[in-house]
Amino acid sequence: MDSLLNNLLSEEFLHPIFLSIKVATISSIIVIVLGTLVGRFLSRKTFSGKSVVETLLMLPLVLPPTVVGFLLIVVFGRNSIVGRLFEWLFSQPIMFTTYAAIIASTVVAFPLMYQSAKSAFSGIDQDIEDAARVDGANERKVFLSISIPLASKMLISGCILSFARALGEFGATLMFAGNIPGVTQTVPTAIYIAMDSGKMTLAWLWVIAIMIISFIMLFMVRRKES
Repeated sequence: MDSLLNNLLSEEFLHPIFLSIKVATISSIIVIVLGTLVGRFLSRKTFSGKSVVETLLMLPLVLPPTVVGFLLIVVFGRNSIVGRLFEWLFSQPIMFTTYAAIIASTVVAFPLMYQSAKSAFSGIDQDIEDAARVDGANERKVFLSISIPLASKMLISGCILSFARALGEFGATLMFAGNIPGVTQTVPTAIYIAMDSGKMTLAWLWVIAIMIISFIMLFMVRRKES
């Protein structure tokens, strides 16, 4: 019992959980903002190549995590323009940092928020929005006072699903951010390393912790849908 309690209170156990929640929270905020805006825009616009754009936005949902990780390394690695700019600004490469874990989680969680937002805004009766415009409301007020409240149910579901997806991200994070204890080691990567090194007690504790958090997230989604 004392050994179990020591494991639960140890820095080795707690840090990956706190880091996972931090990464998932930051990436979710980014995803919520971008996903909502892009979903709103594409739900109302028709243009040549729209299907191609939407397919590209949804790709991270179906691509193998190793492919997503590879592409992130190509785009943000030290040999890329973005990677060199980041290193020049912050005096360190973006790979194998907390920023890299946030980027990886953002990329894989974005499709869920985008799809939820697009479906939500597509289901709104445009006559309601047009009526608000006729009454003098500008586009910003229509969006914040009419569109967002009407789409709130699906938007909240998208937020929760995006957070859960970011929390559970493994493959792209491992390739792009690595598994540095105290820096980039999230719960999924910690479980992998713990199993590989035979630390099954720690692995089980992390599995139970992330299962509880994920269950709560999904339960909240089901409550919102019912």
